Amino acid sequence: MFSLSQRLQDISGFMTTTIFVMAVVISVVSIVQLNLSGYQSLPGDITVNDTHNSIRYSRNYGGKSGHGKENVKLRFDLDADLTPLFNWNTKQVFVYLVGEYDGPEKGDLKQSEEHSKVIFWDHIIPDASHAKLSLRNKKSKYSVYDYYPVLSNRTASVKLEFNVQPWVGPLIWGTLDATDEVRFHDPKSKN
Repeated sequence: MFSLSQRLQDISGFMTTTIFVMAVVISVVSIVQLNLSGYQSLPGDITVNDTHNSIRYSRNYGGKSGHGKENVKLRFDLDADLTPLFNWNTKQVFVYLVGEYDGPEKGDLKQSEEHSKVIFWDHIIPDASHAKLSLRNKKSKYSVYDYYPVLSNRTASVKLEFNVQPWVGPLIWGTLDATDEVRFHDPKSKN
């Protein structure tokens, strides 16, 4: 009646459909579970202790031959409990400390549509047992610079953002309910 190849094709089609439906159900259930745990409003505390602005001439730090570039690093305190982000479908959580600031002023008009976002620090949290962060006077991992030549005297809003990476399903982004304002100082020359 049916050949062997038709039977194999029917079985593989049924298995593919079953696996796809299971993946969709797992994804929806884990997203609903995260929403019920209140992942959009996680409390925390961020305090920027110090900023260090220096002029770097290396290409690794955005400088060009003979022209330096302002680079900013900072020290911060961070307290956060990210355990509600973990459930049975969470592979890991990627957290990163972000600084957001407006673009430079050109004449009398501020270019508000030019909004910059830089990452000072990041960390991968592999499981719920490591999800309570308590960092004191932590030095930023990255030295950041802007495409524009000047970072000094700008005010940035510093906050912690996260990315929940599930075993099955889409990535989920969010922000901790904690921010701190920081003003970048005038630079010190450094080679």
